[in-house]
Amino acid sequence: MATTRQAHTVWEGNLLEGKGVVTLDSSGSGEFQVSWPSRAEEANGKTSPEELIAAAHSSCFSMALSNGLAKAGTPPTKLNTQADVTFQPGTGITGIHLTVEGEVPGLDEAGFVKAAEDAKVNCPVSQALTGTTITLSASLA
Repeated sequence: MATTRQAHTVWEGNLLEGKGVVTLDSSGSGEFQVSWPSRAEEANGKTSPEELIAAAHSSCFSMALSNGLAKAGTPPTKLNTQADVTFQPGTGITGIHLTVEGEVPGLDEAGFVKAAEDAKVNCPVSQALTGTTITLSASLA
């Protein structure tokens, strides 16, 4: 069964001086302030589209990697994934780097890297972001 998730943003003002609030409607788990300075300069307690993409990508990748490892008979004990989304004003998102460290009993480093590379390519968020260069660093703890 397909699922649809919703979020909405209310923006007030122009790009450089305006501000907005992103609301996660489906989960009801929060509202997050956004602004151009929080996107192009310092976060200062506000989020950005890139941070939201990083959150989506790190969680999706972790789920895909966990599933792939379990299907291969080596379920992980723990995965710690960070997504770094780089934004260049005037250009846009220039890349995403995933860093994952895993605790996977019975799996060697080469097997873990191979599974991580597969998850990088096949997680739904990676597939949605195919116009962006996605790189990966993977290691066992």
